[in-house]
Parts: sequence; structure tokens; C-alpha cells
Amino acid sequence: MKTPIKHALAVLALVAGSTAGAQTLLNASYDVAREFYKDYNPAFVAHIKKTTGKDVKIDQAHGGSSAQARAVNDGLEADVVTMNTTTDIEFLAGNGVVAKDWAKRFPNDASPTTSTMLFLVRNGNPKGIKDWDDLVKPGVQVVVVNPKTGGNGRYAYLAAWGSVREKGGTEAQAAEFVGKLYKNVPVLGKGGRDATSTFLQRNIGDVLITFESEVVSIDREFGAGKVDAVYPSSSIVAENPVAVVERTVAKKGTAELAKAYLDYLYSEEGQEIAAKHALRPRSPAVLKKYASTFKPIQQFTVAKYFGSLSEAQKVHFNDGGQFDKLYTVK
Repeated sequence: MKTPIKHALAVLALVAGSTAGAQTLLNASYDVAREFYKDYNPAFVAHIKKTTGKDVKIDQAHGGSSAQARAVNDGLEADVVTMNTTTDIEFLAGNGVVAKDWAKRFPNDASPTTSTMLFLVRNGNPKGIKDWDDLVKPGVQVVVVNPKTGGNGRYAYLAAWGSVREKGGTEAQAAEFVGKLYKNVPVLGKGGRDATSTFLQRNIGDVLITFESEVVSIDREFGAGKVDAVYPSSSIVAENPVAVVERTVAKKGTAELAKAYLDYLYSEEGQEIAAKHALRPRSPAVLKKYASTFKPIQQFTVAKYFGSLSEAQKVHFNDGGQFDKLYTVK
């Protein structure tokens, strides 16, 4: 760990070269992290001002995480990527856009926060949805993100599949269950925010499968009481990985500032802001403080049933994979 003085000097060095006004960073991020970064960015800017006296500016770009990764790969000059699945960053690493060892550059496999998948139902839970089995009942419409375009959708799919395995079911039974679930999906969202809009603004569906963090965002944006959160009997650990975009920072000279921006996500202030947005913090102290936000839930890792997200991608989400076999685009 750097001492605060060393950290401040490092940050000072990085902004010292910025004679033509404030250095600017672009963070390419996933859909439902929008509100979190609206709070985090000003905190980071204030931290840099306080520790170095320098002004910095942070810009944001949001969308489905896979779509964002493709945009960065195709030339979007983001300095950092903050995603919700490791496969999106591995895709960039494979193309030399981020470092090959990106997961070792920051603590906790470069994932400062985690989340999990919950069900959001309309106020009062009119269909009485309590667990995964309720999602395959006749007459229940499920809104979910397309797993080909967003990490939110991949985690929802893997959480559903794993829920069968957690109860002792076989791979064949899991496939059958997930097939039934997607038959109850009237429309696939492009990203998490698109799925939320489908559910709340277009009033489609009885249940939305999405990240735990989306509950807080919805209450803030649409008003409390529109939805109830349902915690299923089991769900998946969803890591939120981050990386510096080496290609961009080398060109812009923003490497130190980009690193400082991601480092600060692990600070007590960064973790506190994450918790306020229902992103599960890595800091045990902050997690304990927000125990009422993060209800206990039986969680399983991607590794437990799928090996890794990369392996899951090949088996389930690549063209011709398991998802294509069980879902026909309506």
C-alpha cells in the first residue's frame, strides 16, 4: 500500500504535466452503474484537488457492458473501463487494449465491488413470486437483458442455471429449466437500464431479473414503492472488474491519473459510496455498516458450475451455444 504522502505525490506527478487546463478521464462503464459514478466522480475530483491542488475532469459513457467493450475496442478513447463481467475486459486484453495481467493490477482480482441478481416485482408482488421456480409458471412474464449484449443478462442466465444445480439438479435439468424460463421472456433488454425501462416505463412483465444495485437506482429515479425486491433462495456472485485502457493512457499521458481513479474505488470513501448504491463493498467494515442493505443470500461463484466466465461464454453465449439453442428471438 502506498502511504497517503506517496500516493499524493504520485497523483501530483501525474497531473503536473497538465498545463493546458484540467486533465480529463473517460470511464466507459456498464448501464446500471450510472448513478454510482455520478456520486463517485465528484468525490474523486475533490480528493485529487485536496491532495494535489490540481483540477481533473471525469467523463462517463454507459451502455450494455459488452457493447461498451466493443466500442472501446473499436476506438472509443476511454482511459478506464469499469465493467460487470470479466469477459468484457478479457476481450480487450486479448486485443492488446488493456494489460494481459489486468486482474493482478488491483486488489480482489481487480474487482472493487460485487453484486448479485435479484428479482424486482411490481409493488405488492401481485404474482406472489418468491423463488426461481415461480419464474417458469404459466402466465408469468420475465424481463431480462440479452446475455449476448450485457453482463447483466449473462449473470441472470447463469444465476438461473446455477439455482437448479444448487438444489442438486443435473446439467440437463438446469438446461430444461432455463429453456422454460426464457419461454416466459417477452422481450430481451439491450442492457440493464433498457430492461428497467421496459419493465417500468413500458409496463411489460411481472418480474425483472437484475442486479441488486438496480433497486436503489429505481427508487431514486422512479420513486420509492414502485417495485419490491425479492431475494431468491440462491444467486450468483457478480464481480465488477476494472482496468486501465493502456492504449488510451499511453496516447494521452493519463496512466497515473487513471490508476489513481481506480485505486480510489478501494478507499473507504469509494467503498462507502458503492454501499450507498447497493454495490457490495469489499471493505468488511463498510459491509458491516450497511448490513441492512445487503441481506444475506446463499451465493455461488461462477467457478463453481461454469469454470470461469470465459468458459461460460464459449459454452453458453457464443453464436450456436446453449443460449441460442434454447431461446428463439421473438
